[in-house]
Amino acid sequence: MLRGDLIYNPSAGRFPSGLLAERAANVLRTHGWEINLYQTLNGPHITKLARQCAEQGKDALFVVGGDGSVSLAVRGLYGSQTALGVLPGGTSNVFAQELGLPRLTWSRLRALERCALNLARGTIRQVDLGSAGDIPFLLWSGIGLDAYLVHKIEPRQRWEKGFSVATYAASSVWNAQFYRGLNLKVKADGKLVEGHYMVAIMGNISLYAGGLARLSPWALLDDGVFELWLLEGNNLGDAIQRFLDVVAGRHMESRYANCVPFHHLELESDQPLFVQIDAEPVDYTRRNIEVTVLPRALNLMIPDQYPRRLFMDDPEREDPDWSD
Repeated sequence: MLRGDLIYNPSAGRFPSGLLAERAANVLRTHGWEINLYQTLNGPHITKLARQCAEQGKDALFVVGGDGSVSLAVRGLYGSQTALGVLPGGTSNVFAQELGLPRLTWSRLRALERCALNLARGTIRQVDLGSAGDIPFLLWSGIGLDAYLVHKIEPRQRWEKGFSVATYAASSVWNAQFYRGLNLKVKADGKLVEGHYMVAIMGNISLYAGGLARLSPWALLDDGVFELWLLEGNNLGDAIQRFLDVVAGRHMESRYANCVPFHHLELESDQPLFVQIDAEPVDYTRRNIEVTVLPRALNLMIPDQYPRRLFMDDPEREDPDWSD
């Protein structure tokens, strides 16, 4: 019998996570898993439980929560043999979207059970992580405007997440009007790039902006290469235009956007950096940061179907049918 822990964040998302977590655990139990269920208390507790699960040599840690909870679990799991299983119970759940897992909504409260079933039927693959300032990340790390907004807006109270799109958009526009970009000197695998940018995003997945945009359509989870996107601008109008370009896919051919693949990255600015990791604010006061790719540093549970090519040995895939 396979052994695992399932942890859930009661503050994540807008749904009764405890009840839904228990239902997901029961699905796993009927498919050969011995599951212990834990409620998390705070961010450090998520990392502690993940590390404990790995130290006990369990096969997997299942996380019911959003991208922030998943990121905190990664910090306790990476480098171990214990696999991460993502059960989307947060607000945006971008990484779950990347894997093609069904979304949890008020009209689809059994989606978490479907996710558990898909993972139980799936496989375990090794995926790359990034390390920004010695903090591992799974999705992306960013400096500049996106990190500035994350620092200004997050964390939000649970009741605020019920109005997530409207409140986040309004808060973003209000705060973005005060941001003027930053001068950056970037050294990517020895290649030097300099300029004035609104944002610098380092990532390993295709999706961005809550899943609204496909920033790096070709991104693979296990190729040992991350993408750095540098978006130019210095005012609110530029910020809105860059965002619309990314959502529409126009950034791929825009002269205001530059993509730099890398294994190791050094960024230096003339001002202290705002830093976000997996869309969560990070306390950071320095003017420079190093980002390194950690090849295949995490075991990840992959559903039996997923929407696109995620791995180097994958063929192209059709969008799966998640209809009930």
